[in-house]
Amino acid sequence: MSDDSGKWYYQPSTGKVFQGKATGWDDRMGPYDTEAEARAALKTVAERNQAADDWDEEDEEWGEGQK
Repeated sequence: MSDDSGKWYYQPSTGKVFQGKATGWDDRMGPYDTEAEARAALKTVAERNQAADDWDEEDEEWGEGQK
């Protein structure tokens, strides 16, 4: 197992950023390599969710109009 003690995490319930696994997994996002990445956790998640939604939408239309 890797040592994540030097990694950064974001705590959604408080909006705090911290180094190391200071809270339980159910209230912690990460690990991130930098403090800045941890602070941008919600933005990163929103961007990834949008990309996944876009991919799903394209996939649902696959084959339409072809006969």
